[in-house]
Amino acid sequence: MLGIFAIVTTEILPIGLLTSIGADLSISDGTAGLMMTMPGLLAAASAPIVTVATARVDRGRMLRAFMLVLTLANVIAAAAPGYWAVLVSRVLVGVTIGGFWSIAAGLAERFVPPGSAARATAVIFAAVPLGSVLGVPAGTFIGDIAGWRTAFVVMAALSGLVLVAITVVVPRLPAEQVTRMSVLRNMVRRRSTRAALLVTFLMVLAHFGTYTYVTPFLEQVTHVSSGTITVILLVYGAAGIAGNFLAGTRAAQYPRATFGISAGLLAAATLLLPVAGTTPAGAVALLVVWGLAYGAVPVCSQTWFTQSARDTPEAASVLFTSSFQATIGLGALAGGAVVDHASPSAVMVLGGCTALLVAAACARLGRGPN
Repeated sequence: MLGIFAIVTTEILPIGLLTSIGADLSISDGTAGLMMTMPGLLAAASAPIVTVATARVDRGRMLRAFMLVLTLANVIAAAAPGYWAVLVSRVLVGVTIGGFWSIAAGLAERFVPPGSAARATAVIFAAVPLGSVLGVPAGTFIGDIAGWRTAFVVMAALSGLVLVAITVVVPRLPAEQVTRMSVLRNMVRRRSTRAALLVTFLMVLAHFGTYTYVTPFLEQVTHVSSGTITVILLVYGAAGIAGNFLAGTRAAQYPRATFGISAGLLAAATLLLPVAGTTPAGAVALLVVWGLAYGAVPVCSQTWFTQSARDTPEAASVLFTSSFQATIGLGALAGGAVVDHASPSAVMVLGGCTALLVAAACARLGRGPN
């Protein structure tokens, strides 16, 4: 969980620092959004490649290697002489996400009894909203008082500490199953897996196409200060943690229904933001709904993939990671194009319409787990 927390926080840290990084490096908000696009796309590519290439290597050793790469990535970002160096850093972040997440997401059942695997998975994925509730607001706060580079220095220190913790605490984890490309191809042929890929793609597209640019929206539409934005993001993250654990209790039985409900809530929040989010109170209320909705997504998606491939949990994690991360990149890229050519409000409307498609797809697929 701590490893994924460090990774998620590093990945989405630019969301809270987007405008300050852009101003310092003389780039537009849409161009700065490439900091979100690159890690997602590279993680999608690296997840199957790295997992297959290291299939016989002790999984604990791989976790340590990826945390070392993440630490290096944060150091490069902090010392970047130009935007090109920031993008190099983000390449390393993408490789780390693809490898670490694919391995770690499927480890829950190796640490706990079978009956506790679903709850353990929810605990691991609590790192995703925790990255929002602590990571992004804290990074935004540090960036405001000490500069955006200092935020990456702090993340480098945190990544190093997690590396030490994994080295001390995590036992040897010999590879139990060898994940091959043929296994992944067989999984994609299954109807339930293709359904999971579809809804994950649309939901993450809806979220990251909008949330990447929530700071410009709050600045330009809600007209709040950077300090207030930090508080609003903190409230959003707290709602995300609640949504993660609320979904964790239901996802094991009804992943599709839970996914559909979260999609409907996210659609309502983003579609209403341009209208009701013009005041701080309205923006906070809708971001709470948004946080509850999106907090449920990672655990629902991972559970859906796992249930479609109970015999190959690591392969399920690879497909989950690839689909999730590829769409983060595409969502940030699409949102950046809309922001640069239209407005943050237009991004919210398009994201809401995409989330409605997810809710409709989940309703059509039914409420069963398989």
